[in-house]
Amino acid sequence: MNKRKLILLLSILFFSCNSYSHYDRGGMVSSANDLATRVGIDIIKKGGNAVDAAVGVGFALAVVYPQAGNIGGGGFMIIHLNNPDLKLNTSIDYREKAPLSSFKDMYLDDSGNVIDELSTTGSLAAGVPGSVAGMLYALEKYGTMNRKEILEYSVNIADTGFFIEEGLADALNSYQSEFMQFPGTMNTFGGKFKTGDRLVQKELANTLRRISEKGRDGFYRGETADKIVQLMKNTDGIISYEDLERYQPVERDVIKGTYRGYDIISMGPPSSGGISLIYLLNILENYDISKSGYNSSENIQIMTEAMRRVYADRSEFMGDADFVNVPIDKLTSKKYALSRIKDFKIDKAGNSSEINPGNPFANESEETTHYSIADGKGNLVSVTTTINDVFGNKQVVDGAGFFLNNEMDDFVSKPGVPNIYGLVGNEANAIQPEKRMLSSMTPTLVFKNGKPFLVTGSPGGGRIITTVLQNIVNLIDHNMTLKESIDAPRFHHQWLPDEIQIEKRLVSKEDDEKLTVLGYYLKGISDFGRVNAILINEDGTMEGHSDRRGYGSAIGF
Repeated sequence: MNKRKLILLLSILFFSCNSYSHYDRGGMVSSANDLATRVGIDIIKKGGNAVDAAVGVGFALAVVYPQAGNIGGGGFMIIHLNNPDLKLNTSIDYREKAPLSSFKDMYLDDSGNVIDELSTTGSLAAGVPGSVAGMLYALEKYGTMNRKEILEYSVNIADTGFFIEEGLADALNSYQSEFMQFPGTMNTFGGKFKTGDRLVQKELANTLRRISEKGRDGFYRGETADKIVQLMKNTDGIISYEDLERYQPVERDVIKGTYRGYDIISMGPPSSGGISLIYLLNILENYDISKSGYNSSENIQIMTEAMRRVYADRSEFMGDADFVNVPIDKLTSKKYALSRIKDFKIDKAGNSSEINPGNPFANESEETTHYSIADGKGNLVSVTTTINDVFGNKQVVDGAGFFLNNEMDDFVSKPGVPNIYGLVGNEANAIQPEKRMLSSMTPTLVFKNGKPFLVTGSPGGGRIITTVLQNIVNLIDHNMTLKESIDAPRFHHQWLPDEIQIEKRLVSKEDDEKLTVLGYYLKGISDFGRVNAILINEDGTMEGHSDRRGYGSAIGF
């Protein structure tokens, strides 16, 4: 890609943003940033498949969407391959890991209390990054293009710069006080930003070049590894050369379920997303939630009680299945779901103090980002990636140009004490060396009559699961269009705190009063989730939409 072509792409980015797209059968990409979306579409137009495009979009987001796109974090990728010689559904887990020197009580003081910000800001908050290893694994095993072709886009954008949008300018300006703690961060992201400023990231470009030239050794060994480890030594962090060299992504079986005749494929542990989504759908399948309307008090009550029970079980039973026994089959069974909702009463609100985790052993960021990709050959990819909080641990690796994550906060620092998203957990998600922290990321594929129907997912911390749930329910039960489904107001309940978190304009005054009389506490919150999804119609045409809550785009051809 020459610089003239890059400048053309940048101009398109600055002057247009297409959040909704309805195209023919060539391919579709929906992501949180227009330039990243266009990178993916360009790769498909050149003959690449959905996996090639997903990796290109992932590296591009590390440049143009630094509050969540990353090479210093981790993620999950769900792949559906429809190649003549290879048809499969699989997932790639490149979630971060706890460093070898980590230990269970590392964020507690001598009195056993959690030390504020120790697990959220600075070097000690960072898990061992997995994004680079995971994306390269996907490209090498399931892609069709070579690494240098794919990385060329992100290298050139970082090196030449791009025009920032209002959303990124606002985010950078909002975190200047946190950035000031770290010289490496201020070197690239310090100052006052405005819409249309060109952001050049030479250090990141060099890091991406090393990955392009040397593959995983360009990140987990050599110069980049030196910079990461030196930062750790200078700032009391604990990620070591051994941590970096030992990191490996894992290809895992997908989690499967059904809902009203549709097949659901999602991510398994260490994500709680797939289990929780299917568990929720299994409960809802027992009710005709389409009857009263998506925003009725009756519908909100039923879905809230389902959420309450699922999040209670999430807190107790879900963690890294390589370390703990996660009863996946029980938690995703329709029989268990039915048993958990038997005590639901339509005439009163449930009480989280009385709803305990069940017994499945009897006879599971806010700143994350999601992107969805479908090519013209029937291949689908759903990716959710994160550095956890906005701009991760706020620390850019000196001389390397990328933010590190603060994913260690997704472990349980102390049982029963909420993390930054208000989620509580237990021993199943306690810190252990090389363990992957529990996640709510829920990249998901939905099939209708055996054919692709939906590629979906969202950021949103603990609200990811319920965001994806409502996208699916709105389409299947309420017959909404893709745009209506994604842009509709949402609500959320996560067992603790015992409140329904609700976006503006969701409920009428009358339904608000009905729920309050039943005993529910409704808490108004700002918009959450940023779904990027693709709907595949029965005739093979595709629709894509990027959530009104963000500033991404959906583009097809």
